[in-house]
Formats: sequence, C-alpha cells, structure tokens
Amino acid sequence: MRKKLVILSGAGVSAESGVATFRDADGLWEGHDVMEVATPEGFRKNPALVLEFYNQRRRQLFEVHPNEAHQIIADLEKDFDITVVTQNVDDLHERAGSTNIIHLHGELLKARCTINEQATINWKEDITIGQLHPQTGKQLRPHIVWFGEAVPAIIEAAEAVDEADIIVVIGTSMQVYPAAGLVDYAKPDAKIYYIDPRPATIPNMQHRVEVLAMGGSEGMRTLRDKLLQ
Repeated sequence: MRKKLVILSGAGVSAESGVATFRDADGLWEGHDVMEVATPEGFRKNPALVLEFYNQRRRQLFEVHPNEAHQIIADLEKDFDITVVTQNVDDLHERAGSTNIIHLHGELLKARCTINEQATINWKEDITIGQLHPQTGKQLRPHIVWFGEAVPAIIEAAEAVDEADIIVVIGTSMQVYPAAGLVDYAKPDAKIYYIDPRPATIPNMQHRVEVLAMGGSEGMRTLRDKLLQ
C-alpha cells in the first residue's frame, strides 16, 4: 500500500510562477490593505473595489503557469497517495496534474451567490456590480473565503492530515489560522517536512520537523530525492 502524503501549500509555491502574495510587502494590490479587499466588511463598504481586486487576480491566472514545485508535487502521485491542501486560490496545482486538491480559501475560477454560499459556479470572466447568479438571481461574488469567514473545508483537511504518513508544509508563513493549525492533527509517527526560504517556527513541533530553508522548486527537488531514495 502506498504511503499517504499530504502537501500543505501556501502562497510561496505560486510566487515562483509570478503570482503576487499578500504576505510580501510588494504583494499588496496598489497599496490597498488586505482588510479592505479580503473581508466581508470591505465588500460591504466598497464592493466595486473588492470585485476589481479579484478580477485582476483572475486575469493574471491566464498569464502564469505551474512551476517546477507544482510539477514535482503532481509527479509524486506515481509513488504516493497524495492530498494537496492549499491556501492558494489559483489553479496551478490542477494545471500541473495534481488530482486530489482541497482548496481551503476558495478558488478564483469559481463565483458564488452573495446570499447562499453553497451556490457556486465555474467562472472565468470578470465579476461586476449587477452581475447575478443564474439560479438565485442575487449578486455574484468571488468564491473566496475572506478573513473572518468560516473555512468549510478545514474538517476534510484535518482528516487528511490525521491519516498522513508524511506531511509537507511548503511556501507558507504558518501565520494564517485555522490553516496553520493543521499540522497539530499529525500522527505522532508522521514525518513532517517544512520547505520555505524564510521558515517560521512551528510551535511544539521543532523536534519532529525537518526544515528545508529553500524556495519551493529547490525544496521539492531535494525532498523528492529524500523520499524516493
């Protein structure tokens, strides 16, 4: 039976593909505070601004491509039973070929009703004020989990981590909860690797985490060699 490997991926994985991150100072969109464009309050205050913020990010997806880290993660499915749990809202893991992906924070290529969060649809175009959900007739919004909103996929993600033999944390600052708390569900004998050029400290896990202080692609090359040797 193949070992279960869970990838916990963050913005650092997609940064190599040219996708801007919130974490880095230059990742802010035209100087806007994240709380203005990634909270329900921000949307109520200035919906046009928030919609355009995500329209820009959605357009960018069609200009970027998966990088080597995405590709190695996908290729490892030949040897491991892999679940990718990602904080990223892009589709680069999918495009690289990963087949089992949990999007904790939503997906840019989906939209949903502002009233019914279960009413999601595939969406590749801009969303504008007055654009209505085809079934509910209510305003569309990005299918994104904003700060302050519940994370419906966290239970499924926690179950995946709980069953994992190997956990790889890659490209995340380990500062955004509840995602940052997922490693706490790891089995006592699960091996944990942490790939990040500026790795944070994982509370209570220092003794069992192997840190690879590298970028995503270099780190995944190194890890692949470790896992397949």
